[in-house]
Amino acid sequence: MKISRRHLLAWPLAIATALAIGTSAQAAPPKDTFVMAKDISDIITLDPAEVFEFSGGEMIANIYDKLMMFEPENLTKLVGGVAESWDISEDGKTIAFAIRPDMTFHSGNPVTAEDVVYSLRRVVKLGKTPSFIITQFGWTPENVDELIVVDGDKAKITITEEFSPALVLNALSAGIASIVDMKEVMAHEVDGDMGYGWLKNNSAGSGPFMLKSWKANELVSLEAFPDYRHGAPGVKRVIIRHIAEPSAQRLMIEKGDVDLARDLTPDQIEGISSNEDLKIQADPKGALIYLAANASDPILGNPKVVEALRYLVDYQGMANSFLQGQFKVHQAAWPGGLWGAYDETPFTLDVEKAKALLAEAGYPDGFEIKIDTLNSSPYPQIAQSVQATLAQAGIRASITTAEGKTLWPMYRAQKHQLILAQWSPDYTDPHSNLDAFAHNPDNRPEAKLTGVLAWRNAWADEATNAKVVAARNELDLDKREALYQEIQHDLQMNSPYAILFQQTEQSAIRKEVEGYVSGATFDMIYYRGITK
Repeated sequence: MKISRRHLLAWPLAIATALAIGTSAQAAPPKDTFVMAKDISDIITLDPAEVFEFSGGEMIANIYDKLMMFEPENLTKLVGGVAESWDISEDGKTIAFAIRPDMTFHSGNPVTAEDVVYSLRRVVKLGKTPSFIITQFGWTPENVDELIVVDGDKAKITITEEFSPALVLNALSAGIASIVDMKEVMAHEVDGDMGYGWLKNNSAGSGPFMLKSWKANELVSLEAFPDYRHGAPGVKRVIIRHIAEPSAQRLMIEKGDVDLARDLTPDQIEGISSNEDLKIQADPKGALIYLAANASDPILGNPKVVEALRYLVDYQGMANSFLQGQFKVHQAAWPGGLWGAYDETPFTLDVEKAKALLAEAGYPDGFEIKIDTLNSSPYPQIAQSVQATLAQAGIRASITTAEGKTLWPMYRAQKHQLILAQWSPDYTDPHSNLDAFAHNPDNRPEAKLTGVLAWRNAWADEATNAKVVAARNELDLDKREALYQEIQHDLQMNSPYAILFQQTEQSAIRKEVEGYVSGATFDMIYYRGITK
């Protein structure tokens, strides 16, 4: 199938023009083009070795194939992506991956074991924020060339830690294990950067779509890869438009200017539910919304203060009003509905109990505090609700909102007091979340474990660290599940977090659109089956 470059570029150009003059200039997207309205302000890079934001993770899930994958046809079964098969040594320390034959990158280069080895080594050597997902296996820039190697026509990895092989395979389904085109990336290397400067804004994958352009706070444009291993995608191009305001998204989906609106509020969903041209798709998500307190703060470092905060949230009031249909109360660090979930919800709004705890902590009259959060719905609304209930106990909270590209670097630098944020699993194993929320092996500021939420909040507990390691290594599934549930209980009672809600994403879709798949995590959102 040959795609007309002239046709391909003309329509995104029209979009860019319309963005400058307003939505009224829009027309219905062509039948071979799928257009989505979404807040994508959090995209700061599209290099899979660095992507650690929700929208960026979604983009690379459609541009790259990972070593292991959960395919849209069955999101519950782990299968090979670039890997056709794999062999695990008797001691569980070595896994050899056979590569699918006849796969090609978008450049036309064949996908080989060398590309797999290069991609994983590149992650370790660049050492960007999400690299911990695989460096936890004992890989360092100094040893990775010996532990990740080409063995004949296979890619072989050796782990040095006592990890369950099943956990390793799950981790290799994360976006960090996207396989890049070594020849293409190295052709754009500058001063030994392994193509980092180039790949932030370009792509070198083998997935169903190719990146055509990314314009920050404007759009992402993807072109179908006709030679994809599952066959050509159902549409020739995908355009993701940055539309921050839900009200603007609603107007556009109702007028037919876009095919899918992702960020509508519950009242807007209710308002369009009778529109015969639209349908509402509800997808359970693994995303959690939580409050986190910086334990290095002289006030928030007091466990009694954080316990009081947990009793100063109107969980059910929010879930029954402005969050209705899109979030449910969930107070554990691993999402409900997944293996290992812990569904106890011990906290409710109890101002008197919170006041007593604050008095015990030495703050009977409360204190002043700053809450940082995203500027997109529903975060400002949740923050305002929390602000109001904190005030009932004398805590005077100010709210600062920002785009993700500003908020996340600040959080990773430990420059917050209270932050209202969202977290989604990097792979479908409880270790993914609990290693981040609970395991902090080096709490020193200079350790810069930026991918670890416990480190970001300057909190570490030796007993909890030991439990996370034990659960990580446990081969007996029943014992492993029990350990993870115990850790979740511990985090509820002794941690810097107040975990609030779990997401259900409601999307408004034009009735003629079929095949949009949205799984539990941000890198299980797939466009390749979409038809119109």
